[in-house]
Amino acid sequence: MEAVLDQVSWFATGYAVLVALVAGYAAYRWRARPPWLASLAWMLEFLVGLRSVLGLLSLGSVQPDSMATHIGYLLATPCVVPLALQSVRDDEGPWSLGVIGVAAVAVAVLSWRIVGTL
Repeated sequence: MEAVLDQVSWFATGYAVLVALVAGYAAYRWRARPPWLASLAWMLEFLVGLRSVLGLLSLGSVQPDSMATHIGYLLATPCVVPLALQSVRDDEGPWSLGVIGVAAVAVAVLSWRIVGTL
């Protein structure tokens, strides 16, 4: 089960980096948020939500180094993207791209740390 959790975590980490790079490119190229970037961010949210549910369900069989830290990462990761998207709901400018990019980087770091606590 731990191998599946690691694979989902690494995939979410890579996808989060991709979303951050796309947000950065959109800020450089178009200076406005494309409508499909929110869809990419919601797909990232689905991935980290799936990872969190699987991680919480496997706590009986998987023993992380620090249980409190691991559970904190599992619970915090799915909260980042919805908060970022809600805060820039009506903003289509380059600052909204920065918020989404920073949120994606934060999700990437948290996903990487989830793997590190196992």
